[in-house]
Amino acid sequence: MRTPGLLAADQAHERAEDVFFGQVVMIWARWAVIAAAAVLFFWSTADVNLLTARVLLLVCLMAVNFYLHGRYLIERPANRALILFATFADIGLISAAVFLWGGFQSQLFALLYPVVFALALVFPPRTTAVVTFLALCAYAGALAAGNLDWVGDLQQVKILLVRLLTLVAIGGLGTYYWRIQRRRRRQALGLAADIPR
Repeated sequence: MRTPGLLAADQAHERAEDVFFGQVVMIWARWAVIAAAAVLFFWSTADVNLLTARVLLLVCLMAVNFYLHGRYLIERPANRALILFATFADIGLISAAVFLWGGFQSQLFALLYPVVFALALVFPPRTTAVVTFLALCAYAGALAAGNLDWVGDLQQVKILLVRLLTLVAIGGLGTYYWRIQRRRRRQALGLAADIPR
């Protein structure tokens, strides 16, 4: 029978393992976001000046991911705070891109999905809920800071609600998978089955 002190140590060890092994998922999710953004930028941009500005966004995303990937490769993996900071940076850069290049018509909002999903696979549900909420606010804020013509159009408001609900669902699916994996790990180790929130 495990004592409460050992159980707390087991939970801390689980959280550390989630971050250590999960950061690979997050690194590759970021590379997927960068690749998708590059394709979208090069495909839809005819103006060289606009393309230059968009490439600067890609460089920022790549710099963050190079840093995380490099730390992982030299066996100095990122901690929870650094991964959260990188996720917030991704959300901020993607929201800024939505604001700068298209507003409501921008398809770049889809880049938020892999960022939120990757985080949900690694972090506990409460952290995922907070980050998902911040991503919703950042996207809605980017739209509100731009042109508000879409507010009076019921069809576009419905489209926005679908986008926001889809982002929430992506966070929920990642959390659901996280819970399944946590439960399996605990059952395999014979630990208490209660899962943190």
